Amino acid sequence: MMEKKKVIRCAVYTRKSTEEGLEQQYNTLDAQRDAGESYIQSQRHEGWEVLPTRYDDGGFTGGNMDRPALKRLIEDIKAKKIDVVVVYKIDRLSRSLADFAQMVQIFDEHDVSFVSVTQHFNTKDSMGRLTLNILFSFAQFEREVIGERIRDKFAASKQKGIFMGGALPLGYNSVDRKLVIVPEEAALVEHIFKRYVQIKSIGQIIKELDLKGYRTKMYESGTGNLRGGRKFNRQYLYRILNNPLYLGQIVHKDKIYPGQHDAIISQELWDEAHAILSQDRVKRGNHNKNTNPSLLRGMVRCGCCDSAMTPTFTKKDRRIYRYYTPTSAIHRGYEACKVGPVPAAEIDALVVGHVRKFIESPEVITQTHAKLQSSDECPHDFGLRELREHIGDFDGFWKSLKPRERNRIAEILVKNVTITNDEVAIDMRLDGFTTITNTFTKGDFL
Repeated sequence: MMEKKKVIRCAVYTRKSTEEGLEQQYNTLDAQRDAGESYIQSQRHEGWEVLPTRYDDGGFTGGNMDRPALKRLIEDIKAKKIDVVVVYKIDRLSRSLADFAQMVQIFDEHDVSFVSVTQHFNTKDSMGRLTLNILFSFAQFEREVIGERIRDKFAASKQKGIFMGGALPLGYNSVDRKLVIVPEEAALVEHIFKRYVQIKSIGQIIKELDLKGYRTKMYESGTGNLRGGRKFNRQYLYRILNNPLYLGQIVHKDKIYPGQHDAIISQELWDEAHAILSQDRVKRGNHNKNTNPSLLRGMVRCGCCDSAMTPTFTKKDRRIYRYYTPTSAIHRGYEACKVGPVPAAEIDALVVGHVRKFIESPEVITQTHAKLQSSDECPHDFGLRELREHIGDFDGFWKSLKPRERNRIAEILVKNVTITNDEVAIDMRLDGFTTITNTFTKGDFL
């Protein structure tokens, strides 16, 4: 009696980089699958059988692993549902050497082999592996060469002043890769430049544009989605004020070339606006770095509009008043958030109080003492009472620290601070105490 052959379950994986042609009744994914099924049919004498599940990625690049069908394939491999993966050609599975190496490792861990129909190799044998590595090296080389050609062509086109796509700037439409002025939008761009020269205030311009109902440019992206049509914010206005396109120029990697489109802004108006912008950058940079240190930079959020709160300041009678202000209020005006700016000194004091309670708590002192006793690096033999005295002088210790050192302790111990109209919620980073304890053991704070 003949021994029944073991069934070898084969999955066919197919991929196409673009969606073009996928709407056809018989497309390239179908052709790849038919080739895979025919190959499996030729191996029926070895017990090969095709699995009915389709693993088709239409419109996905092979340069990464972020593909739905590929993810399902890997999940089924890990679930022991597949014995062999069959593809039409190696680059259908991946075009990245690093990604492919990761996949081969997964195949090996789950005893799955990999077969390319047109390149005739199987990863089960050493010759197949050698062939695979050679072919894949050439595939990646080809991909990199194609990428270099595209980048060179892109750079050459920009040097000729050709608009190469991307987000359409306010004031222009793109016709055959040439920027054509839209008169109404161009008038608005010129108004923004002139108004900035007059009042030197981005925030005021945002309010004026909002009151008049102006919105950012609406355009269709390369994927067919509508973009823009939103309220103006600071970033959008700064991009307008810093965009050499409005001078009739094209920028590529910090180099500027004459464009094939008409300018909207005169050189004189550009120079006036940028003289003000450069003064504003220096002023804001110096104040932020020197006179306005922020204890909780990057840790504060607004519970009202769910946006980050960034350090800001005002100056009155030679005094600096610091605040944490929601970015939504900064970008869209203070009407966009009910919380608005909150005094930084008050928030900082609340957080420092929480840090003090945390460090002075009996649990922390006990853990610190145990850490000190067990550490060979600690130069002191502290008893609990002596340790309490050192930790108990928190205020003196805090005052002795430089702003940068205070920031570091806050980063270690404070996860985030959420501010609403009713409360200030402080979320401590409990695992950060390990870092503080290690610092104690080395004698840095003692």
